[in-house]
Amino acid sequence: MSTADPALSSYFDHAATTPVKPTAMRVLTEVMPQLSNPSSLHGSGRRARLAVDSAREQLARAVGAHSSEVIFTSGGTEADNLAVKGLYWQRRAQDPARTLVLLPGIEHHAVLETAEWLEAHEEAELGIIPVDGEGIVDLVQLEAMLAESAERVALVTVMWANNETGAIQPVAQIGELCARFHVPLHTDAVQALGSVPAGTEPMSFRESGAATMAISGHKIGAPVGVGALLVRRDVVLTPVLHGGGQERDIRSGTLDVAGICSFAAVAEELVASQVEESARLARLRDRLLAAVVDLDGVTLRGPDPRTHPQLRLPNNLHITVDAAEGDSLLFMLDMAGFDTATGSACTAGVPRPSHVLLAMGLSEEQARGAQRFTLGWTTTEREVEALADALPAVIAQARTAGMAAGRR
Repeated sequence: MSTADPALSSYFDHAATTPVKPTAMRVLTEVMPQLSNPSSLHGSGRRARLAVDSAREQLARAVGAHSSEVIFTSGGTEADNLAVKGLYWQRRAQDPARTLVLLPGIEHHAVLETAEWLEAHEEAELGIIPVDGEGIVDLVQLEAMLAESAERVALVTVMWANNETGAIQPVAQIGELCARFHVPLHTDAVQALGSVPAGTEPMSFRESGAATMAISGHKIGAPVGVGALLVRRDVVLTPVLHGGGQERDIRSGTLDVAGICSFAAVAEELVASQVEESARLARLRDRLLAAVVDLDGVTLRGPDPRTHPQLRLPNNLHITVDAAEGDSLLFMLDMAGFDTATGSACTAGVPRPSHVLLAMGLSEEQARGAQRFTLGWTTTEREVEALADALPAVIAQARTAGMAAGRR
């Protein structure tokens, strides 16, 4: 297999990050030269504040929220940390008995490791919500856990859509359960923003029932380094950062005016076209699925989009290959000119099975053969056809390599 020119690689890792969109570049180049601090009282500062306020309203409309609920952050990881720690500390301050954090084992590391830090340093107890074999939260079990321990629960956190398998959670139903037991819900919606699977309504913070919701700019074509936490107006968080008291005294720090404006512009543009774009990506994704679904030893992981398209992100395909290493698949595809992933980019280079797949009931051996393909706004039909043509041979070669390694 010949080594491809990196400059000509086809990118199938949009869940990790997606290329900056022209709209974001345009806004950045317009706003960035206007040096100012939106907390300053002079004319330049007031103009910067107006730009931020306009962007806040723009982003709020895109995600079904009120502008006062938008708290700008440096990205999804900070937003998740602020929500999980902030809710936990606030609830414990009100009632020291509230030390239980409920979450499924499929959460992104930004949430999972934050909860584990609270367990190690802040006397938190973690309760793991079961998921089924497709990675969907078991609502019956969650209700039972809440009924048994509601007076001890500090918060529930469930991601809207999984970054590895693309599985979409019933967030509104989870929100209803949490409201019944007077427990706040946080949802990491970083992967869900702008994706509308067939037969579902656009994402709405207002309708979700969540107390807080994390989103990120670089997942949708804005620059790295800007994100937001949606915080319901009746929710109080204990701050993680202290300083100037910006962002409702919830998140201190000088605001990145250019980044915020570009994030909001891209979000508005994305939401306006999300139905058509999601349909395009789902069609291309299904072409890749057709290329591998009947191969021996290849298993689709997560909800099947052919039967339950509403349960999976339209741009996501995740498979495991028996007797093959995910890293072997990745490097062989890389050599053939395709950028893919074995799981979350936040654990890239760490040789361990996906915690998401293990939580879904897979063995470590099964989970080691994982490969994720995620499509985005730059993905073309020609790239998908080329990958679909290459996959059977790459999978066969990776399986042969895996078997050879096992005989040594």
